[in-house]
Amino acid sequence: MSIQAQKTVSAGRPPRPPTLPGFETIKSYWDAQNKKYSARILPGEYYVSRGDEIISTVLGSCVSACVRDPKAGIGGMNHFMLPEGGNCEHGVNGCVSASARYGSYAMEHMINTILANGGRREHLEIKLFGGGKVLRSSTNVGENNIQFVREYLRTEALPISGEDLGGLHPRKVLYFPLSGRVLMKKLPITKNDEVSQIELNYQHSIEQKPVVGEIDLF
Repeated sequence: MSIQAQKTVSAGRPPRPPTLPGFETIKSYWDAQNKKYSARILPGEYYVSRGDEIISTVLGSCVSACVRDPKAGIGGMNHFMLPEGGNCEHGVNGCVSASARYGSYAMEHMINTILANGGRREHLEIKLFGGGKVLRSSTNVGENNIQFVREYLRTEALPISGEDLGGLHPRKVLYFPLSGRVLMKKLPITKNDEVSQIELNYQHSIEQKPVVGEIDLF
């Protein structure tokens, strides 16, 4: 037995569930309260798992979609926002603005990863969180993110099974992809500045990137 394995056993923790290819850089920690490993995602990231673990994040204006196929035993969560000026311009195919295409990219990468690992589109269970008004901005960034993700799912004919969106508070979200359970805590408004700075840094970074092309769902 390796030294690391001995430490794991001595601490009374099970080994961390195997990580799917492509997610090796996502940091994980032991959640002592829930007695599971938790993969912590930051703005612009997503994580998909087949294991009995948690996916966690803190949301301000950003939105997270928690998506799973309960029959295939696989699920994931993302964390994204639209670039500034990301309100939806409605066309025959739903949101057609350049920044909305960025949101589509964020959603479709995660969903396609779930489908590529055995999930079925018709079995997907989707829950939405975030979109709070925490950024000091001339536009309501959180509301734009909410509008986008609802319109995106409507256009793709993917039903929403639960949501907690909007408001003034940041949220801490723990998602259990195998069971679909979600633990959500609204954080004090005093945390807004801390969360806002992280999201502003993320917003500035995506505004410097070119808009990606479209991706088709399987």
